[in-house]
Amino acid sequence: MSLAVTACNSGSDSPTAKNAAPSASTNQQRELPPALTKQQALAEIDRYATANNKANAHRDRALLDTVEDGPLYAMSVSDYKETEGLTESERKAYKPWAYDTASAKLYIPRIAPGQPRWFAAALSATKGKAPNRLAVFAEQPQHKRWEMVSVADLYGTQLPKVALDADGYATAVAANGNKDLATGADLLRSGILDNFATGGQNTGKKIFAPSKARSQQIKVHDETVTRYGSQGTSTFAGTVNRYRDAYALKLTDGGALVLFSHTHTQTDAVAHSRLQLTPGKDDRAWLHDIPRRSIRYTFVCNDAATVSATAAASKLLGYTCARTDASGPPATS
Repeated sequence: MSLAVTACNSGSDSPTAKNAAPSASTNQQRELPPALTKQQALAEIDRYATANNKANAHRDRALLDTVEDGPLYAMSVSDYKETEGLTESERKAYKPWAYDTASAKLYIPRIAPGQPRWFAAALSATKGKAPNRLAVFAEQPQHKRWEMVSVADLYGTQLPKVALDADGYATAVAANGNKDLATGADLLRSGILDNFATGGQNTGKKIFAPSKARSQQIKVHDETVTRYGSQGTSTFAGTVNRYRDAYALKLTDGGALVLFSHTHTQTDAVAHSRLQLTPGKDDRAWLHDIPRRSIRYTFVCNDAATVSATAAASKLLGYTCARTDASGPPATS
């Protein structure tokens, strides 16, 4: 007897900017130069979209590597691999896209000498529509270019109120070890992992206030762990996270917008030896249509949350996940 397999779809770390240094006084902060100008940032967003379209059309990993890095690059390459596992008739025609720079909201921090340069942007891929995702671009000094390192889809929430100075530039703050914030990026990761693993019954509900994004993660947990009934199990867990960078910007209320990544697994297993898991076509690149006793999926995800300067709970604004691996022992005859 076969059990159908559907991997977790979540709505579907490289330096904390490297835990950006705490903000200086207002006067000192205003004396620091921005990571780049607003015009330069918009040009980098356009450059990214142009190169990304060319790379995606031919699944050109080398070209993609010139505009993406970190968790986002890993997620995009896994999408290429998944597509390459499909037959020609199963593949969808690629549709070029572009970010609407006219509606983009730029959050460019002032950067002290020696600090990594980066900026965040709220973006929309639909002209005239309000931004629906938060992206981070980081400079790669060794290549003298900017690359997008993460992008998180927003779940119908309003954009956070990032504090901007008189010139429209933001203030970077430490994403971890910051005594002025109630929660750091590492603790946020643990709360998200609990949302998937337990439906947020432990650290998840302690760290996060209710939000659409958190509800979506809990929905993924609830629907996934019960879908096999008595014939199998499906469990989530945290795993080694290569992408530890986190980026944070000061908010008008003294809190911070924190952008970070996490990695989790989903393990499906049959209840007894007479059953097997039959991989779907989207698993073919990893599992090659071979029935399995169990399958362990790995997901890399980008996350966005706001944290408070007080003891108040944090709010998960959005996230985006991609399956980056799948493996498991073949089923016996």
